[in-house]
Amino acid sequence: MAFLLTFIVFFAVALAISVVGMRLWVRPKEAIERVTGAGIHVPDKMPTHPSLVFHDLIKKLGTVLPTSPKDASVMRRRLIRAGIKGENALKVLYGCKVFFGISLPIGMSLLVANSESDSSNKIMAIVAAAAMGFFGPNEYVKIKSQKRQKNIQHGLANALDLLVVCVESGLGLDQAIVQVAKELEQAHREISEEFAMVNLELKAGKRRIEALRNLAERTAVEDLKKLVAVLIQADRFGTGIAQSLRAHADFMRVQARQIAEEKAAKLGVKLVFPIFFCILPSLFVVTVGPMAVKIMRELLPMMNNI
Repeated sequence: MAFLLTFIVFFAVALAISVVGMRLWVRPKEAIERVTGAGIHVPDKMPTHPSLVFHDLIKKLGTVLPTSPKDASVMRRRLIRAGIKGENALKVLYGCKVFFGISLPIGMSLLVANSESDSSNKIMAIVAAAAMGFFGPNEYVKIKSQKRQKNIQHGLANALDLLVVCVESGLGLDQAIVQVAKELEQAHREISEEFAMVNLELKAGKRRIEALRNLAERTAVEDLKKLVAVLIQADRFGTGIAQSLRAHADFMRVQARQIAEEKAAKLGVKLVFPIFFCILPSLFVVTVGPMAVKIMRELLPMMNNI
């Protein structure tokens, strides 16, 4: 009897603790609602940031400008070379052309409306503002692509040395590209992004030759095109990739030394104009100036007296 009473008391206490715990701490209903999203109240209209509104306006303006498929493909290629790979990058570019092509002439017309200059000069200023607003985004993309190509060119030597080390240590070319992309993520971000893109294309099922050709086409860097050609030839003819990379690294090192020597040889010719227009006038002022002042003060009065 005592054992049965103990069991009943234990069962009642355990049941009471379980019920209290389910009510106060576990709360399965709230957990289920949190997982399924049933209890989340979503407002009908989310607040929109002003920058997002402006971005949407630029994209809508980008659909207004008529473009041919050929020009669109060329501009998309330029955007990719500049590192702008968004889905709506082309629409944003055309929207910026339309926006600045309209807003800058309006601002210039308001600026020169009360000026006293000729009407022809005012018209020329408005036309120049319109041309600047319409062609300015193209120049921005061009400058950014040139800067990115220069950064890729600067980091290619380190990337090639790392490729040689990875391949000679026993890694395959695909794994070596992945490792170089990881190692150069902080030092040379542009070339790391391009190698990571090659890895993604290989995972998507493209052939290695096609992925390497896409790399050369995206960057449009001559030295990287040469490296891609070396890798494609090594893969096609079955030669050792490590040996080919080592030979190409030596070639690039010699080429870099020759470029540096060429720049050093051109330095004397380039210094002629700064020396002639900036340094020589100051030297003439310092050396000939006191003598000219002395001649003007003493010699000319003596000649006038004679």
